[in-house]
Amino acid sequence: MTESERKLAELLVTTLELEDIRPEDIDPQAPLFREGLGLDSIDALEIALAVSQHYGVQLKADDTANREAFASLAALAQFISTHRTTAA
Repeated sequence: MTESERKLAELLVTTLELEDIRPEDIDPQAPLFREGLGLDSIDALEIALAVSQHYGVQLKADDTANREAFASLAALAQFISTHRTTAA
């Protein structure tokens, strides 16, 4: 797990209050939704808000890139890295 993935995993665990999951337990390649972490659409909204607040990256509901961005922790970290503003 890269440093950026670890920090993002910490944000996910804190934001979503994942009590039984530690950041280091999240497989960066595992799906975030359904199998994998088993997140749902409400979790996606919470993640999008947290990512916006912490990284300055906007995930818009109508953006077709969201499916790829939310595919896994690694994909989300890469999306953030690619779209991040200087305000982090």
